[in-house]
Amino acid sequence: MAVATAFGTRAEGPPRFTTIRNNGPMQVPHNLETPAVVVDLRRLERNLARMAAAADAAGVALRPHAKTHKCLQVARRQLSAGAVGLTVATLAEAEAFAAGGCPGVFIAYPLWAGSGDRAARLAALRDRTVLRVGVDSAAAAARLAGAVPGLQVLVEVDSGQHRSGVPVSQVGALAAACRGFGLDVIGAFTHPGHAYLSPAGPPQAAADERAALTAAGAALAGVIDAAPVLSGGSSPTVAAGLAAPLTEVRPGTYVFGDRQQLHLSQLAEDDIALVVAARVVSATRAGEAVLDAGSKALSTDRPSWLPGFGLILEAPEATVAILSEEHAVVRGLTTPLSVGDLVRVVPNHVCVVVNLTSELVVVSDGEVAGRWPVTARR
Repeated sequence: MAVATAFGTRAEGPPRFTTIRNNGPMQVPHNLETPAVVVDLRRLERNLARMAAAADAAGVALRPHAKTHKCLQVARRQLSAGAVGLTVATLAEAEAFAAGGCPGVFIAYPLWAGSGDRAARLAALRDRTVLRVGVDSAAAAARLAGAVPGLQVLVEVDSGQHRSGVPVSQVGALAAACRGFGLDVIGAFTHPGHAYLSPAGPPQAAADERAALTAAGAALAGVIDAAPVLSGGSSPTVAAGLAAPLTEVRPGTYVFGDRQQLHLSQLAEDDIALVVAARVVSATRAGEAVLDAGSKALSTDRPSWLPGFGLILEAPEATVAILSEEHAVVRGLTTPLSVGDLVRVVPNHVCVVVNLTSELVVVSDGEVAGRWPVTARR
């Protein structure tokens, strides 16, 4: 049986591994200063349109997580494509996107409003945009209520990642406490982050997410007056299929794709819209080379099931084996690489890579079409 996903129709079953070959149309100017984070504009816009269409077909609101790109130019394209607002992880990100004109921002994080000037910043932020904040404790809820009376909040429920979020058995009690503080409880949310633990994980994580939100919705039915917002979705679980009880989804990585998503979200090479352009700076040993994109460009993020720190499109057989700050040691080369060669590296985790750079070099048909600042890099 086939299931509808954000990336087309696929047969049921665990995600398949995809091997990237150097035959795609994404081109990087050869005179580019490296290392550089390069975005293919056409691929980006295609990814945005495809996710918006998938959410629309499923009848759920799309509120993408902007921590992936942290860029106003991307955010505006998401909103123009049909997103109802943005999701962020920090107060600083929320402020950056609100200042850029975003009509609605959800801080999907158990934000603590009791330190520094956060109370005043939250109050000012609600005057600029429709603000929502996540809660998973009465203590944090009380601080939020003191900072912004009547603030819209969603209760975070743990659907299996076991990071933040309350068990479903505590949703009703926490929602009642929030209402007692004067907060406006509008629903529940979860992050099925355990989808990232294995390439076979997204279907089960998506099922866990749906079960947790179903239970949370039932618990909220006796506490709040309106039908609850039930918000979930990561790029891997959205790719596994959208289904009730979700009323809203918050994927992030889909905008660019990365090496993890090749395995977790059924992506093909043509879906990858961001690479790190790097140059070979040393090649003194047979089968090895050194690139000028170290941990400051690629990050050291690597899941246990994925070898190396990136995928070189020009040499997919090789492993980016060792990173230091400005060096990437590549081993297992059978494709000849010489000093001065330009290569494109698909990073393991694109969100971290974007946070390490100050700008995205945007290309179209192999030419630089713009340079977009990473505005919400905090």
